[in-house]
Amino acid sequence: MAKYSFFDRDLSWLSFNERVLQEAAHEDVPLMERVNFLAIFSSNLDEFYRVRMPVLLAMDKLGKLNDTVSENPLLTAQQHIMRMQNEFGGIFTQRIIPLLKENNIHLLFNEPLPSAIAENVNDYFLSQVMAFLNPVELSVKSKFFPQNNELYFLIDLLENGSEKTIVLNIPSAGLPRFFKADAGGISYILFLDDIIRYNLYRLFKEATVKGCYSFKITRDAELDLKDEYAGDMADQIETQLSKRDLGIATRFLHQPGVPLSTLSLVCDSWGIPATSTIQGGLYHNLKDLFGFPVKRPDLQYAKWPVAHNPVSTDVPVFEQIDSQDILVNTPYQSYSTILRFFNEAALDTDVEEINVTLYRVARDSRIANALINAALAGKKVTVLVELKARFDEANNIKWAKKMKAAGVDIIYSITALKIHAKVALVKRRVAHRVKYYGLLATGNFNENTAAFYTDHILITANGDLLREIELLFVFLARREKPSSPDAIRFDNLLVAGFNLQQRFMDMIDREIANANKGLPASIQIKLNNLEERKLISKLYDASNAGVKISLIVRSICCLIPGVKGMSENITVKRIVDRYLEHGRVFIFHNNGQPEVYMGSADWMNRNIYRRIEVCFPVYDEQIKAEITAIINLQLQDNVQAVMLNEKLENVTIQRVEPAIQSQYAIHQLLDKMVTV
Repeated sequence: MAKYSFFDRDLSWLSFNERVLQEAAHEDVPLMERVNFLAIFSSNLDEFYRVRMPVLLAMDKLGKLNDTVSENPLLTAQQHIMRMQNEFGGIFTQRIIPLLKENNIHLLFNEPLPSAIAENVNDYFLSQVMAFLNPVELSVKSKFFPQNNELYFLIDLLENGSEKTIVLNIPSAGLPRFFKADAGGISYILFLDDIIRYNLYRLFKEATVKGCYSFKITRDAELDLKDEYAGDMADQIETQLSKRDLGIATRFLHQPGVPLSTLSLVCDSWGIPATSTIQGGLYHNLKDLFGFPVKRPDLQYAKWPVAHNPVSTDVPVFEQIDSQDILVNTPYQSYSTILRFFNEAALDTDVEEINVTLYRVARDSRIANALINAALAGKKVTVLVELKARFDEANNIKWAKKMKAAGVDIIYSITALKIHAKVALVKRRVAHRVKYYGLLATGNFNENTAAFYTDHILITANGDLLREIELLFVFLARREKPSSPDAIRFDNLLVAGFNLQQRFMDMIDREIANANKGLPASIQIKLNNLEERKLISKLYDASNAGVKISLIVRSICCLIPGVKGMSENITVKRIVDRYLEHGRVFIFHNNGQPEVYMGSADWMNRNIYRRIEVCFPVYDEQIKAEITAIINLQLQDNVQAVMLNEKLENVTIQRVEPAIQSQYAIHQLLDKMVTV
């Protein structure tokens, strides 16, 4: 294999978060949507510190060799984060807050309490906030330990001639982060933090407050799971969740001005390395801006009507699947079709068996309730619940226990292997024989995320595909890793751990062979993340052979585009807009007879080597044309798309007529289809 270069995965991810920040700064984006983009940026950065920063710190400590184009990924990441945080602060304080005021929304930011709302605020503190406050004196002997990523104050007091430091929680987990009070035609918005600051004198009546400083601690969020575990997997994960607050501190983020003596006491008391202390702004956890308490339609994206429903409400869904494959594109089209699939399966007396994988279960899941109803009705229901879906572990455990109590057969994956596939299989007896119906999706069976994740769900009765789905469920029930790629033969599906990587390599090789013969050769791929080096190297090989490769990669991209002699025939686009791009689509030209695949698998090391993923072919010519048209619109986007260049920069595309905003164009495309 030729010697190729790659972007560092973490720096690439940070450049995606920078792209999110660009939307917050963009004056064409409605004001409240810009606030949401600030929240997304903050949430992403928190996750980076909880998940990726521990890896960077460990690699740096071990002196692990780095073969990316970045000389020092840890140092570069820290510098990049610091620059972005400064940009974030400037956007928030110098652009967003003044614009809010112009619209009669006064977000108080380190300001005195206006007298017009003082009584409301004080009453709220006395009747609501005080019930959640828990001041604790800080000392090296104290057993108190701050919760991971929660908000606190360090309060330096002088009491009876003695100095002491108090840790006081900011109870944003129990109360809204923002309080709204209207007066004189103005909506005043206050941070919960400031409501507490205004009332500190009520809490410490006998002391003098010398300083009050907000902080939070971010800790490693990975769970320490054992490969060999004789007990219940849910019990093991619940135990580890309780220890998540004790992980390695990757960041002690504090407001400016904390005395060195107080910082030293903090580090000694909680075992925080001095190198992990970072000076930030007055307010942390600005992901809470998701809950900003003002909803103004005039300051938000105009609602797009839901595009046509691909199924009729007059005919049972299984009868419609018998006649043709159906494609649902969320959120452009209603998720009701997917809910109907599960609801009708639960109540249809001809349905005998339901099998489904659930990776992230909605908190109020209609799908899980339908599966419970099916089990109570006497149907055989088997659900593989992935308990290791990061940050959704507790919710998934809750639903797994609830379904199990109703008679659902619950399967948990083994520790070393996540089940990330998005598939469902229904067996239904029709005229004395069993027919198969299935869902194959690019995203989770989750009606909440379907409202803002762009995904594709294929509903089919294709026996060739669904018999292989049945083989997969039989394998998953055994709770073991694939013994070899040939352990199960999949002729149609691409399944990670079996044939997925090799089949993708073969299809790229076919395009290379066609290019070498002088035939047209091209590849179009849309992914969330692109990291795995064998597949990237194969794309580099294809570029060198003259294959035209167009990539749409939302976030992590380790492939370096546009480099002569390596990737000059590869372009990479990023699209950030009102919806989160989430679908995975693969289109190979195949000398004019294109093959189209969709599925759950990104090209990441974890997806290729440590997960069960399913990608599936699109055989229906009408659906194939529909997916191809959607991808082509995204490749033409010159409004919300940027090009990733060889320096890992998000390069604005020069807008020429016609201006194409792909998400709007896709909505228009689907809306023009004939309504059933």
